[in-house]
Amino acid sequence: MRIPFDVAVEALRARVLRPHRAPAFLRVVTDTRTLEPGDAFLALCGDRYDGHEFTDRAVERGAAAVIVARADTAAGDVTALVVADTLGAYMKLAGLARARFRGSVLGITGSAGKTTTKFFAAQLLQLRFGSRVLSAPANENNEIGVSKLLLAADNDEHDALVVEMGARKFGDISALVEIVRPDVGVLTNIGDAHLEIMGSRERLEETKWAIFGRGARAVLNLDDAASVRRSPELARAPHWFLSADSGEDRPTAGRLTSLVGTDLLIDRAGEVARSAPVEVRVPGAHNRANAAAAAAAALELGVPFEEIAAALADLRLPEGRYEKTTLPSGATAIFDAYNANAAGTLAALDAFALEPASRHIAVLASMAELGGEAGALHERVGARAAEHAVDVLLVGGEFAERLARGARDAGLTPERIVFFATNRDASSWLAENGREGDVILLKGSRKYKLEEVLEEMCS
Repeated sequence: MRIPFDVAVEALRARVLRPHRAPAFLRVVTDTRTLEPGDAFLALCGDRYDGHEFTDRAVERGAAAVIVARADTAAGDVTALVVADTLGAYMKLAGLARARFRGSVLGITGSAGKTTTKFFAAQLLQLRFGSRVLSAPANENNEIGVSKLLLAADNDEHDALVVEMGARKFGDISALVEIVRPDVGVLTNIGDAHLEIMGSRERLEETKWAIFGRGARAVLNLDDAASVRRSPELARAPHWFLSADSGEDRPTAGRLTSLVGTDLLIDRAGEVARSAPVEVRVPGAHNRANAAAAAAAALELGVPFEEIAAALADLRLPEGRYEKTTLPSGATAIFDAYNANAAGTLAALDAFALEPASRHIAVLASMAELGGEAGALHERVGARAAEHAVDVLLVGGEFAERLARGARDAGLTPERIVFFATNRDASSWLAENGREGDVILLKGSRKYKLEEVLEEMCS
């Protein structure tokens, strides 16, 4: 999105150097590698980088303006906008871009499933908007990623934006909603992610619920107790979604889109209901819930019900989510370790238990940022592995012992629990003990880099 120069200066309250060189519009980028002549370069700063070190390079590559917090770095004969804080300026510019966008905006947040729901929703929205749907790759869901997406929107190219919004501290979603201003907001669930940083479940709940703070039409999970409890606060009845094992929909105020098992989609509003046969191929009840959420959001944005039902069979999971790989040994690896919290790990174990295998081997690294409940949540995960009759459980990371304790308490014998200190240890054990017909689940927090185990097994 191109922002009129004068509008940007006023919004940023910027001090302008060399205004006689000012371009009429700003197209903002933060990476000199993607900068095109005429762009405006904004110098973001982080713990390990300082964009001000690249302003000279930006000018060399043809930047028409630079946006900086340090006037001394605004070299060259180009216009400079000097601001107090470049991240704050980036978000304000993103808000200006959103205000100029004429299409529909879908916002998605939640403790688990938001990236997969975003991926599914983007696929379903293409049924109406075709290639004119814009969503961020991977999980670029913080202030920088969301701002980058909004600034990439173009009315000549896009009719719908799908924006994932993550939170690592109290109040993060509220700040993002101020610039995203979604027309429809999906809250997948309120679970346990980032409890350590949030401080309490109450603060986590308040942070996530802020997605509706600017009046977005709510899409809520009927299986999420916090959402059910807080729904009367909304100005209008929500659009509920549900992944159910039977055809008995729960009575509720508002519209309900439910995915029943893997073969029926139901949409009910008051006394009017419609249903369609479907084929859902994504594994796990949690992914069926994500598909139901995406379907409800797509209905809110005008995608025909029959087209959604037909398209569910073709939904694809994002990279790093329950990816199956056939190993040279004849075993199958399931990599689901892009990230992990308790709810997501329990859901992955539930899906894993249904995989046909001669042996089920779970490789579980620890989960991060769970605060005072971390120990208990790891024990719960270990117990779930034992309850699903995992044949061997490999545990690693900071809370390996708590994972093992939960498994032992639930009946898994100690000789079937293996501790690994490094990923190489896990790979070595699997190389020595794995065999054809095994199915191996890799699940853990991103910081433990379990993809290294998969790479070793594939080599």
